[in-house]
Amino acid sequence: MKPVQLKSVSTGTMDIALQDASQDIWDKKYRLKRKDGTPVDGNIDATYQRVARALAEVEETEEKRTHWYERFLWALRHGAIPAGRITSNAGAQEHKPATSTINCTVSGIIRDSMDNILERVHEAGLTLKAGCGIGYEFSTLRPKGAYVSGAGAYTSGPLSFMDIYDKMCFTVSSAGGRRGAQMATFDVGHPDVMDFIRAKREDGRLRQFNLSLLISQEFMDAVNRDGDWMLAFPVKEEEAEDEALDLYDASQVVWREWPYTDGYLKNDTGLVACKVYKTIRARHLWDMIMSSTYDFAEPGFILIDKVNEMNNNWFVENIRATNPCGEQPLPAYGSCLLGSVNLTRFVRNAFTDEAYFDWDEYRRVVAVFTRMLDNVVEINGLPLEQQRLEITGKRRHGMGFLGLGSTMTMLRMKYGSSNSVEFTEKVSRELALTGWREALDLAKEKGPAPILEQDFEVTAAMLRKRPEMKRDGYKVGDLIKGKVLHARYSRYMQQVAGIEPDLVDQLAETGARFTHHSSIAPTGTISLSLANNASNGIEPSFAHHYFRNVIREGRKTKEKVSVFSCELLAYRSLVNPDAMPQAEEEGQRLPDYFISADDITPKEHVDIQAAAQKWIDSSISKTANVPTDYPFEDFKDIYLYAYQQGLKGCTTFRFNPEAFQGVLVKEKDLENTVYQFTLEDGSLMQLKGNEEIEYDGEIHTAANLYDALKEGYYGKF
Repeated sequence: MKPVQLKSVSTGTMDIALQDASQDIWDKKYRLKRKDGTPVDGNIDATYQRVARALAEVEETEEKRTHWYERFLWALRHGAIPAGRITSNAGAQEHKPATSTINCTVSGIIRDSMDNILERVHEAGLTLKAGCGIGYEFSTLRPKGAYVSGAGAYTSGPLSFMDIYDKMCFTVSSAGGRRGAQMATFDVGHPDVMDFIRAKREDGRLRQFNLSLLISQEFMDAVNRDGDWMLAFPVKEEEAEDEALDLYDASQVVWREWPYTDGYLKNDTGLVACKVYKTIRARHLWDMIMSSTYDFAEPGFILIDKVNEMNNNWFVENIRATNPCGEQPLPAYGSCLLGSVNLTRFVRNAFTDEAYFDWDEYRRVVAVFTRMLDNVVEINGLPLEQQRLEITGKRRHGMGFLGLGSTMTMLRMKYGSSNSVEFTEKVSRELALTGWREALDLAKEKGPAPILEQDFEVTAAMLRKRPEMKRDGYKVGDLIKGKVLHARYSRYMQQVAGIEPDLVDQLAETGARFTHHSSIAPTGTISLSLANNASNGIEPSFAHHYFRNVIREGRKTKEKVSVFSCELLAYRSLVNPDAMPQAEEEGQRLPDYFISADDITPKEHVDIQAAAQKWIDSSISKTANVPTDYPFEDFKDIYLYAYQQGLKGCTTFRFNPEAFQGVLVKEKDLENTVYQFTLEDGSLMQLKGNEEIEYDGEIHTAANLYDALKEGYYGKF
């Protein structure tokens, strides 16, 4: 067999035709259509034109609108991909007037009262109806069995109210036929935390939620020293008196940060008195968390103290929740304005010795894209006044990138290697520095985010969190501009100042156009469609040939769709049209740098995330994939390593056929999994997951049918 000759090419993936699955997803989710289903967008470039025009219309003059339409369209054609709600809804007011360009939000604080709980359900319903996902914290609700004096009864606890939100979400259709997405966060110190961890072991329960634990530094310290951990909840003054609690007895009361202090006992530094309900070993709880994550891929892991420490708006926000995928920790009514740069578009001479990344064009796209996303604020379409005030006051957005794993492969770099870690940090750093330069220029042209022009009173809590303010002469009661607190005392901006001190000095003087610039989203359907299945977000490719379970309106179960990775399509187009994963014949084999998620150790996953997180001012949605047979003993320290590396959060995924089907599946997993069905006569039928079965007038894979029946969503799409 002759050796394969490599072709030298000048571009990365620009000239490779979209695969059928990619074209199909664009048509179903992002293509604008009339009420009768006829297309408004003739092709994908027409979608780009619609979005560019809608965002350019925000500009003040006709001259600017014409100029920026051309620049925005150029950026879209060269790798800038706004998030799904922008792509679907920008410029679509004539056809979809009640939809938003914002992907996700966070609920207002759910206070511990029936009125407030139900008010938030109503707000969440309106938010989901507008096409936005939503996140909530539920550990603000008192634990199961606690006495409610107003009702003269004992509460059923937070999880019973989560069931209400779950059913509401399932009922409300999001824009474009998209089902609503929700994130529930829960404090690791809440008395009902073990119920929260175990919740998804019940078939069909809380399936409209992603679940994540808020992990504190205090808890991690207890885990590391193998100490006790107090499960506690805030007390009011009258409750403390009725129960004769000794506020200075650590076995009865612990003092902790809390989302709100109204009505609760608090000290001079703002910490709240929490009644201890139960004391357990921290390691016991840790093992329970990891066991659930191993079996059910949840709960996720949010290091909430790290989130708040590194938050650019540290002086005015106490973050306790995230958007449904976790890449945007947000305050009450905060919104998730996202976009991703397709890194594969900047690879030149792919798969050759001369392969390189075009940094200059990357920076140009990031600069234009920054203005695009800032303009989205003006056409946000959010349904609640509190949401609109929040986004216009801070103008935060989250630009990230997708296709990192695919790009590494095209550059002949192995994901997780030392050079890939260096590359990841540079990609993240250049995105950040370019973005903050644009933040300054835009502030000079259009004005800074309003919150940065506000005066803030220095508090004891501020000085506790930022002792350097004392050294700079600030004391309690002083007034200080938001732009100074943002640029000089944000831990993240202090890091930027280490590279570009003059830039940060100017931001402190002028203010930035937005308070946050960067975030890395999971980009699942965006990557599959508009990026021709480039790897999701910061991930490696799940596999180079696999199946995606897709919701189709009118079908009773999910549909299995075959897809190829972007890098495999590129390799087959540019190098060897016969190449396939796991090929045995020499002429069909892929090079060893073609690796996928299962080939990468959890440590390597975390190392890549840590390299990116250093320069991402919000957070990152990242999943460490492990094979089904990955040993639990090796798995259980993944989160601990993530904590040690300074991450803000982490999630894992292990295919477990006993628990759920998942979105992405490999043929070998389906073939190796046997599903058992009980027939009407009581007999049993056993089928492999990849076998097809006719049921109720449709053809289903055994795996998808089993999952739909088990989880209760059969026939509800």
